[in-house]
Amino acid sequence: MTARSNNEAQAALQEREKANILVVDDLQEKHIVFRSILDELGENIVSARSGKEALRYILEMEFAVILLDVNMPDIDGLETASLIRHYKKSAQTPIVFITAYVDELQAKRGYALGAVDYIPSPVVPEVLRSKVRVFVELWRLNRQLQLRAAEREALARSEAARAAAEEAIHRADYLAEVSQLLSRSLDLEHTIHALLELSVPMLCERAVLALVDPDGEVVRSHGSEGTDLESLPQDARDALQRAIATRQLQLAKLGAEAAALCPLLAGDRVRGVLVLLGRPQQFDGARLALAREVADRASIAMENARLYSAVQEADRRKNEFLAMLAHELRNPLAPIRNAVHIMQGKDVAPPTMGWARDVISRQADHMARLIDDLLDVSRIVQGKVVVKPEKMSLASLIERSAESSMPRLDARDQRLELELPQQPVVLEGDSVRLAQVLSNLINNASKFSPVDSRILVKAAYSAEGKVRITVKDQGTGIDPAFLPHIFDLFAQADQSLDRSQGGLGIGLTLVKHLVELHGGTVDATSEGVGKGTEVSVTLPARLAEAGEAQPASIAPIKPVTPQPTASRILVVDDLMASAETLMTLLEMEGFEVKVANEGMAALQIAQEFRPDVVLLDIGLPGMNGFEVAHKLRSDPSSRDALLIALTGYGEAESRTRSAQAGFDFHMVKPADVNLLLSMIANPEEARRAKAA
Repeated sequence: MTARSNNEAQAALQEREKANILVVDDLQEKHIVFRSILDELGENIVSARSGKEALRYILEMEFAVILLDVNMPDIDGLETASLIRHYKKSAQTPIVFITAYVDELQAKRGYALGAVDYIPSPVVPEVLRSKVRVFVELWRLNRQLQLRAAEREALARSEAARAAAEEAIHRADYLAEVSQLLSRSLDLEHTIHALLELSVPMLCERAVLALVDPDGEVVRSHGSEGTDLESLPQDARDALQRAIATRQLQLAKLGAEAAALCPLLAGDRVRGVLVLLGRPQQFDGARLALAREVADRASIAMENARLYSAVQEADRRKNEFLAMLAHELRNPLAPIRNAVHIMQGKDVAPPTMGWARDVISRQADHMARLIDDLLDVSRIVQGKVVVKPEKMSLASLIERSAESSMPRLDARDQRLELELPQQPVVLEGDSVRLAQVLSNLINNASKFSPVDSRILVKAAYSAEGKVRITVKDQGTGIDPAFLPHIFDLFAQADQSLDRSQGGLGIGLTLVKHLVELHGGTVDATSEGVGKGTEVSVTLPARLAEAGEAQPASIAPIKPVTPQPTASRILVVDDLMASAETLMTLLEMEGFEVKVANEGMAALQIAQEFRPDVVLLDIGLPGMNGFEVAHKLRSDPSSRDALLIALTGYGEAESRTRSAQAGFDFHMVKPADVNLLLSMIANPEEARRAKAA
């Protein structure tokens, strides 16, 4: 390869060459759908309407992945796949079949033709996009590997040509074989086995590969011809530690033998060390240079295998989470539906009716909490949550958190014990978010502890300007193998269908992120299953100075139901059930209510009705809620009305647009009924409270 072509290849890599994605389907509308899903990847999407057209493109272009419809009129997907495999250029290209139905025989034939996956139709956009992204990244990494291999081979050929042309060709062929064998599979064990086979006898007489964890500790090793790490002399083990610490090739003299230790790097991290053992004269400059080349390629191959395994694991955890989410959201629906059925019965006694209403209220609150946790985690992971620091006392923070958790503890006859420092401690933080953190930990302790047990909340101040708050329970404890993953998103120790406790596995992730936003840390300890758990939060703090006024209590304010001063309310919602239930609720409170199900009707009603308050959904058909709000503000009949967005859209962008459109308040469904009633009962007071 010439220097000019080398430079051109490097320039093309820097410009981030787009990967080609071939979509083969006879229906135009499917091409539109696939393009809309995959455009986000920023790659080159090529559409083929038949198998013949797909084969023509394959002769002209190289593809990272082929999405192939099974059922097509001229040549079906399986026949097309067979023909694709006949071309050298596409013999190894990943093929993903898209089909509405696949039987065992068809699947067996497809995998025999080299299919890597079947995706059911209609496709789930996130699933299709994530799987295609994996193959595109693997293609791009392979391209980088090929480019580096070509560069290294060119350099090796150039250097070796001055000494011995035959040796240079031999080395280049060997490196090409290394690249081919190491990139053949994304299975880590296969890659390790291939690396050891390639090392002996070309590089050494015996070889050992030591795999290293993020802390630099050897976690396992593999050797050739019965060689293992434990059988190496102490000098070799010392050299191994130097190679890990310096990330540089190390040489060691071992009596009649010598060792060359080549670190396998992923960025600045050592993933492993290849230990080459042989006669000292084997490790001359040329052999060590070759060993470095092999180590570089092995590093890339092993990192590819690790990344692929991580993607597969993330996909598995995501699927488990989605299944658990469906389970957790359906659970409250069963008692709600049963309670509604009871209320619809004849001659239902008042106590039974009240009990049914309580069931519906509790289960609706439970669903709302699940959704709020999901939204909180999403916003925090995307960096959209901003804490609002204020001075608060440690005692009031813990009291508020304990108060919000007491109903759950009382229901299970559990005792909450508090141990606080004798000196007053002051923190700077978001009182709402920190109370959410501690309440979450107390609720978790309650959920996983038996009835009539003790939960201890203990706080201690250290001279380093830190306060450590520990929540300790007498519950089920945590398996030591799972403990390192307890704060991972969607992680749950018990994924079985018959698990005794619910939840989505996001509560502790939420705690960790919120604590870190306050400059703190969180950790968990457990002696094992059945021996309880301790979760500790450490936050910056200080002792209150002598004579310093204590921060005001942050205990939650009890809602007060005011006497209504507003009389006319317009409810705008395209969901009839939502609009009608809200209308009934407001009429029971003594308000005069009108309902509209779309924007134009709302504007017409507003002109005649002249509402004091408008409760307006954003996601309306035709004219959306922002446009309706703008027009209401422009009409004298509704210009001064209290305008409240009552919607399922709660992200920051929607709130900003609400303010720009003229809304006074933005409330997320399901809204707090007491808060909503207090606002619409006295609009002017609500506006003054917001301004303050």
